[in-house]
Amino acid sequence: KLVVLVIIVVVNVLALIAFQGVSSWVHQIRSDLNSSTEEHELMGALRSDLRNAKSKLKHTMKQYQRLSVELSRVTASLHNCSTQGGAAAALIAKQEASRGELQEFVADRKFPLGWNPSLGTDSMMSSVGHGCLQAINGDELERFMSYEVGGLCPDDDNLAQRLLLKGCEPLPRRRCFARGFNNFSDPVPFPQSMWTMPPDGSINWSAYSCKSLECLNRRAQQKVFADCLDCFDLQGREKHRWVRVSPSSIDFTIEEVLLLATKNNGSVRIGLDIGGGTGTFAARMSEYNVTIITSTLNLGGPFNNFIAHRGLMPLFVSIAQRLPFWDNTLDMVHSMHVLSNWIPTETLSFIIYDIDRVLRPGGLFWLDHFFCIRPQLEEVYIPMIQHLGYTKLKWEIGNKLDRGALLQEVYLSALLQKPTQARI
Repeated sequence: KLVVLVIIVVVNVLALIAFQGVSSWVHQIRSDLNSSTEEHELMGALRSDLRNAKSKLKHTMKQYQRLSVELSRVTASLHNCSTQGGAAAALIAKQEASRGELQEFVADRKFPLGWNPSLGTDSMMSSVGHGCLQAINGDELERFMSYEVGGLCPDDDNLAQRLLLKGCEPLPRRRCFARGFNNFSDPVPFPQSMWTMPPDGSINWSAYSCKSLECLNRRAQQKVFADCLDCFDLQGREKHRWVRVSPSSIDFTIEEVLLLATKNNGSVRIGLDIGGGTGTFAARMSEYNVTIITSTLNLGGPFNNFIAHRGLMPLFVSIAQRLPFWDNTLDMVHSMHVLSNWIPTETLSFIIYDIDRVLRPGGLFWLDHFFCIRPQLEEVYIPMIQHLGYTKLKWEIGNKLDRGALLQEVYLSALLQKPTQARI
C-alpha cells in the first residue's frame, strides 16, 4: 500500500511538473508568436519606408540631374558672354549706328538761311521709297545702312538692287566711298567707244556669277536662262539690231521709223529706252544725232557699267519707278521686250500713262516686240493702247514661236504718235 501511495504521489508530482513545463512552454510559444508577429509587422513597415525612401531618392536624383544640366547651360552661357561680349557689343553698336545713319538721312532739317521763297519752305527732307519702310522690319535695309561713315562702302551691289526691286526706290544715300576697280583703264574716245568691248578690269564682277565678258557671251551657247543672253557680244546679233532689214514685219528699222516721224511733221532729238540692255538702241540712234538715255538694272550682268563704257548714258531705275523726266519733254520713248504681259495689268496701265506724260505733243512711242497671248492682246492690251488716242504710224502683229505654237503667243510692234492737240 505504501509503495502504491508513493507511486501515486510520485506520478502526481511528475504530472504537475510536466503540466507546469508544458504550460510554460505553451506560454513561451505564445509569447514568441506574438513577438514574431510584431517583428513581421515592423519589418513590413520598415520595408515600406525603405521603398518610399528609395522612390524619393530616385526623384531627388532626377531633379539633381536636371539642375546639373541647367547649371551647365548657364555656365556655358556665362562663358560665351564673357568670351564674346566684345563681339556682341560691337554688333549692337553697329546696328544702332545703321539705324542712326538712316535717321540722319531722312531727318527734316532747317535751311541755314531760313525761309526759301523759291521752294516755299524753310526745311529740306531727303526722300526714300515706300518699300524702305517695309524693309525696316527686316534686316536688309539695316545691313545696307551699316557702314563706316567716311570709309569704304560695303561690297553689296546685289543687296542694293534687291531693296530697289522691293520698292525701296530711291535708295537712301550713304556717306561712304563707292568701291573702285583693280585695273581700271581709261575709256576709248567717242564714237569708237560705242562698238569697243571694255576691258574686264574696268568692271566690278563681285555681284555676278560670270567674272568676265567672255563668260557672259558664252551663255547663249550654253542655253543659260538669263535676260539679254547675247547683248554683250557687240560683234554678234547686237551689231545688226534696228539697222538690218528683216523679213519679219515686226522688226522695224531706225531709218524707217525716223522717216515716218519726218513725214508726220515730227523730229526726234532726245528720248528714253526703257530696259535697254547694253545700250545698242542708244548707240544706233546716236548715229542719227539722237540722244537716248537707257534705263536698265544689273540683273545677271554689269549693264550700267557696260553702257557707260560705250560712251552712252545709263539710268539705274526699275520699271516700277516714276520716270524722272518733266511733262511733255521727250521726243521718243522706246521699249523692246520689257513692256509685256509679265507686268501686272494695273501696273502696266500706270506705266503707259507715265510714258504719255513725258512725251511731248507729237512725240513717238515705239512699242517694240511687246509679247502676250493672243486673247490677251485683243481683250486687254489693244483697248489699253487705243485708249491713249495715239495715231498708228505702223502696227504689226506676228507669232511668237520660240516656245511653240500651242501657247498662242504673239508679238506686237507699234509706232504710235501722241496727239499734237491738247486734250480737253
